[in-house]
Amino acid sequence: MDQRHGAWLIGYGAFLMAVGVAGYLSNPAKAATALLSGGGFGALTMAWGLLLRSGRRWARTAALASTGLLTLVFAWRSLASWRAVLAGHPEKTVAASLITAMLVGSLLTLVVLTRKAAAGRP
Repeated sequence: MDQRHGAWLIGYGAFLMAVGVAGYLSNPAKAATALLSGGGFGALTMAWGLLLRSGRRWARTAALASTGLLTLVFAWRSLASWRAVLAGHPEKTVAASLITAMLVGSLLTLVVLTRKAAAGRP
């Protein structure tokens, strides 16, 4: 089970990095934070995955905590971005879409980690 969780987290981390790069490339002048946050949290998530694959079970708890916090941040930023789009700022559409994709990826990660963790309990 830890091997699959670890692999999932490594994939999710790579996804965060890729979306961060895409956000930066969509607007390099204003999206440096997308690159830093996507790269930083992507690397952290990949580290949790590697630690979990090496048998450190506490990494699942750390991954759940950091992914939970990211989910809250992505929900907040996604809502704010889509409100800006609806208020007449179509230039925010790409950022809103990318943040929403990260929100969906984070929610899926939480589901995978909690369902598999719950299924493994006696």
